[in-house]
Amino acid sequence: MPISGELFIGASRVATAETFSAKNPATGETLQPAFSAAGTSEVNRACDLANAAFDTFRNLDSNTRAKFLDSVADHIMGLGDELLDRAHAETGLPLARLTGERGRTVNQLKLFADELRKQGWQGIRVDPALPDRKPLPRVDLRTRKISIGPVVVFGASNFPLAFSVAGGDTASALAAGCPVIVKGHSSHPGTGELVAQAINAAIKACGLPEGVFSLLNTNSHQVGAALVSHPAVKAVGFTGSRNGGMALFKAATSRPDPIPVYAEMSSINPVVLMPHALAVRAEKIATDFVTSLTMGVGQFCTNPGFLIAIESPALEQFITAAGKAVSSTTPAVMLTAGIHSAYEKGVAQLQAQSGVTVVARGTESSSLNCGRAAFFSVSASEVLKNEALTHEVFGSSSLLVRCKDEAQVLNVLEKLEGQLTATLHLDTEDHAMASRLLPTLERKAGRIVVNGWPTGVEVSHAIVHGGPFPATSDGRSTSVGTLAIERFLRPVCYQDLPDALLPSDLKRDNVNSVPHRFDGEYRTTK
Repeated sequence: MPISGELFIGASRVATAETFSAKNPATGETLQPAFSAAGTSEVNRACDLANAAFDTFRNLDSNTRAKFLDSVADHIMGLGDELLDRAHAETGLPLARLTGERGRTVNQLKLFADELRKQGWQGIRVDPALPDRKPLPRVDLRTRKISIGPVVVFGASNFPLAFSVAGGDTASALAAGCPVIVKGHSSHPGTGELVAQAINAAIKACGLPEGVFSLLNTNSHQVGAALVSHPAVKAVGFTGSRNGGMALFKAATSRPDPIPVYAEMSSINPVVLMPHALAVRAEKIATDFVTSLTMGVGQFCTNPGFLIAIESPALEQFITAAGKAVSSTTPAVMLTAGIHSAYEKGVAQLQAQSGVTVVARGTESSSLNCGRAAFFSVSASEVLKNEALTHEVFGSSSLLVRCKDEAQVLNVLEKLEGQLTATLHLDTEDHAMASRLLPTLERKAGRIVVNGWPTGVEVSHAIVHGGPFPATSDGRSTSVGTLAIERFLRPVCYQDLPDALLPSDLKRDNVNSVPHRFDGEYRTTK
């Protein structure tokens, strides 16, 4: 499909006088065409259309919305190699990585379609009337979850497919029955436009209201603030920097009617190397660590940026092996010139901190915007007195913290802010120590990993991709997996409504056909 550079405002394609362009990060080439930049007028039109579509869309039955999500997935696959080639040109990501990311994008759409068909997402509860109860009778109470309203989704730089126009935030919001306005990421607008074409085609094929989806491209921060401030918008999904997420959070909470912002922002994902595990397999852990560290040039929110271990000969063996592996890594192109510049600045600032030593750097590169891996070491005592050592450096950079004993390990963990993940490398002999660390890790992280690496997030029912601030702005939620739908729903209770007025699935003859909780007991079907 040709890329026009136009905006998607409902079913309309809109061009504006103000434009911007994408660049190939590997070559610096300006990519064609130029893209229209949305302004306040386009924001208002998109939000008004979403608001107009909301009640129709949210009241569709689960199967109809499920068919729509399946159709979006099928239309994305129908874009073929054109989508992958454009994403490669705009991000520098390898085609193999993008092929896998496309698969994840399609699979999560289909996962939410399946979740809709199973209907447990409604959270139905029924407490039947007890007219003869003493001393007071009980009224009939029936509860379900409904869509919260139009949602604004901000496309992420590091996942042009899986966390962008039709990514997890969009999929979960649409599954919940919420129209979506996407603010596309300015570094890959052509990729976003192709995906928007697929969503628009699915909307037409399913006969849905045009306001179910809009895509506004721009390189202006003011448009993001205008979207979050619009009265029709009822929630925000964001993946990006801490500064960006907090700016949106402040705008959302400053409204006359504050709205939730689900922002994934900052995480260094601590990894604790337990004594016995190191003694048995230090070199294996080291090589696997470097593989995780350098995957995707470290441009993952779950990159292992912080290692913690107790001083020992086995730790020295680990450091030697990891340093050797880092030294042999070849730099690869980062997503944008801005991300590369921020990475270089972050590495320089970390290296300049008191007590930090360089264990190893990756090989040099003369190519444009290439991120060179960096591995540093520091004592726990320095970390405990210098908060800057716990800040994220987005890229293939990691800091090893050397502790004197278990007490220092705990002290360092307590020093950390909220995290997306925490990892333990352990053997059976380490279980006693691990059990003492787990209460702290549970308070600090949304996902605890054992004998693996945090890079790679399974899209499933049980996954949690979230965590205490600043990993996310709301640690009670996840942005990956079917639980993500909960962010865009709210409960409504119906007291003593006649059957004729009840929503279909709450009617007395229908409720037993869907998963629900009846008088406190969980039931599925008849």
